Amino acid sequence: MLQINVSELRERAKDLHAGDMILLSGKVYTARDAAHARMIKAIENGEALPFDIKDAAIYYAGPTPEKSGLAIGSCGPTTSSRMDVFSPQLLDLGLAAMIGKGERSNTVRDAQMRNGALYLVAIGGAGAIAASHIKSSEIIAYSDLGCEAVRLLEFDKFPLFVGYDIYGKSIYEKQKEAF
Repeated sequence: MLQINVSELRERAKDLHAGDMILLSGKVYTARDAAHARMIKAIENGEALPFDIKDAAIYYAGPTPEKSGLAIGSCGPTTSSRMDVFSPQLLDLGLAAMIGKGERSNTVRDAQMRNGALYLVAIGGAGAIAASHIKSSEIIAYSDLGCEAVRLLEFDKFPLFVGYDIYGKSIYEKQKEAF
């Protein structure tokens, strides 16, 4: 199991393969459907995004309010396909990784491979465990969206699987082949 910092994702992507487990540390942004729609609208209007998308990682999550002693409440992944309509444009702008659960469209996979980006998979149903690997959480944009606001998280050895690698291989295809 590899320990990787978000800042190293782009360079380490060539060594990662579908199904590999990693422990990710560093700054990660949360964004779900409503935040993605606003980011795409900002791009179309020539406005700045709420964070630098270049080499960033976005976690598709809508965390619950923080609990005593933790930086955040339950913080499990959201179904990624809901962001498929937005993801290619963000990947083309330099997004290094998307984190969520479930399969992605061929359009997203093509954009991901074209840009040397990764799709990482978090374990659904384990939001409370995921929260224990988040050291800080701060809303940085779209606070009116509540749990869908864009947050800046600090991951500390957050467990993830490589869902789609830069070579077009999929953890989901590997799983289907195994059965």
